Amino acid sequence: MKLLKVVPYVALVGYLAAAVVLLLVIFAFRGDDGVGPTQPISFSHEIHAGGLELDCTHCHYSVEVSRHPGIPSTDVCMACHELVATDSPDIQTLTRIHDAGEEVQWIKIHEMPWHVYFSHKRHVRAEVDCAVCHGDLTVQLPVRQVRSLKMGMCVNCHRANDAPIDCWICHK
Repeated sequence: MKLLKVVPYVALVGYLAAAVVLLLVIFAFRGDDGVGPTQPISFSHEIHAGGLELDCTHCHYSVEVSRHPGIPSTDVCMACHELVATDSPDIQTLTRIHDAGEEVQWIKIHEMPWHVYFSHKRHVRAEVDCAVCHGDLTVQLPVRQVRSLKMGMCVNCHRANDAPIDCWICHK
C-alpha cells in the first residue's frame, strides 16, 4: 500500500526533472549569446556603413540582382585600402591575403534553414531596409544575428507589408 502512495510523487519528480532537462537543452542550443563570431579580420560596419556612409551595395555587390548578397572580394577592399589605413594590423592581414591571391574566409552569420528560399534581390527591390533583418550594422561590433529569422518573424513582416504569404514563396 505504501508503494501506491509514493508512485505519484516519483512520477511528479520525474516529470519535473524531464522539464528541467528540456529547458536546459533549449537554452543551450538557442544560438544567440549576443556576441557574434570572431572573424579573421575585424571589419567595422560602423566605420564603413556608418561613418563613411557607404551603401550596403557598395560591398555586397550582388544583393540587387541575386538571392545572395555577395561577399566582397579582397579586390573590392583593396581598391581603398591600398592607400587607406595601411598601418592597421587588420589591413596588413587583408593585404597579405590579397597578395596571395586568396579571399578572406569570413564566418557566415545569418543562416537560413536549408528548406527556405530567400531572395535578397526581391527584398531590396521591395525597398526593405537591410536593418529590418540584420539590425543596425552601424553600431554592431562584431556583427551578430539579431533577429530570429524564423518563419513567424517572416510571416508577420509579410502580413504587415501586404507581401505574399503563400507557402511556396519561401518553401521550394
